[in-house]
Amino acid sequence: MSSPSIMLSAGGTGGHLFPALALAQELKRRGWEVDLITDMRGDRYGTGFPARDIYRVPAATLTARSPLALAQLAVTLMRGIWTARRLLRRVQPTAIAGFGGYPTFPPLVAAKLCGIPALVHEQNAVMGRANRVLQRLAAVIALSFEETRHVPETAKSKARFTGNPVRDTVISAAQEPYRAPAGNGMFELVVFGGSQGARYFSETVPPALRLLPEALRSRLSVVQQCRAEDLERVRTAYRKAGIAAELETFFSDLPQRLASAHLVVARAGASTVAELAVLGRPAILIPFSHALDNDQLENATRLQEAGGAWCLPERELSPEKLSAEIERLMTHPGRLSEAAQAAQACGKPSAVSLLADEVEKLARREH
Repeated sequence: MSSPSIMLSAGGTGGHLFPALALAQELKRRGWEVDLITDMRGDRYGTGFPARDIYRVPAATLTARSPLALAQLAVTLMRGIWTARRLLRRVQPTAIAGFGGYPTFPPLVAAKLCGIPALVHEQNAVMGRANRVLQRLAAVIALSFEETRHVPETAKSKARFTGNPVRDTVISAAQEPYRAPAGNGMFELVVFGGSQGARYFSETVPPALRLLPEALRSRLSVVQQCRAEDLERVRTAYRKAGIAAELETFFSDLPQRLASAHLVVARAGASTVAELAVLGRPAILIPFSHALDNDQLENATRLQEAGGAWCLPERELSPEKLSAEIERLMTHPGRLSEAAQAAQACGKPSAVSLLADEVEKLARREH
């Protein structure tokens, strides 16, 4: 292939795919051809990823430590490395950028074998376990948080603070200023949890909202992401509580929904926190409690410390406590406005440009 290209590698979760998508959009604007290597999950988020070609290679995540599971993981990763090496030799990208997770492992190992310079991007406030291994293969480590835990001392010289890129649709939606709820007007509440939260929120949020005083319930307009198997149950719960609710398994226009929200209830994945900050929207963040490195708790804590969110640990949360927190915020709109301002002050809409600069330097062998 004659035209110079840059290869991106990202797994099929939103936390990895969305920043890769944002970078692809920026590199395309700068005239680069962009290709994507992903795992077998594909594009579950309907992003219409702006790549010239999308390639899928075998990959796996470590989910158990039994000898059989480790052997199966090793075989899958070796197949992935072999497939990715053949692909990179054919496509011949000038550089590769990986966005973490075990699906990025085969392409970055293959890139090292092929002599292709690599960048690793870490989205969270805690460097993930896969990235702690992959950073040894990278010329540059791009960080979303200036202070990131578990960055090896030997890697700090090649670390760059770029921030976490957000998609064009988020940048566009961020042009709409935050407007606090007025008097007795409708209160727009957006609830979403991604793959690690939709079930929990379906079980926790409806009973919490049902506990609100009737005067507050009647003002609510809820937009909530649910699993398909939970939709009817949640819909019935809201109908019985007299709460207006729009429920879907996926909202393709989520950035616009967030921009219209007076308050967001969400997990604290890296992309969620980055997008809320750029949008400048106040949020109750409930970190996923079973993460190995508590990365979501770290992400949420950083935004809470800045005044842009309220972090409620899942293990300490009940419908009663969540209801009391939502009631407190609904009845004190000034606190919502202050949090919106604080969140936006943490936002880094320039992150995608800074990350693209680093990738271009790598592609031009300037690092």
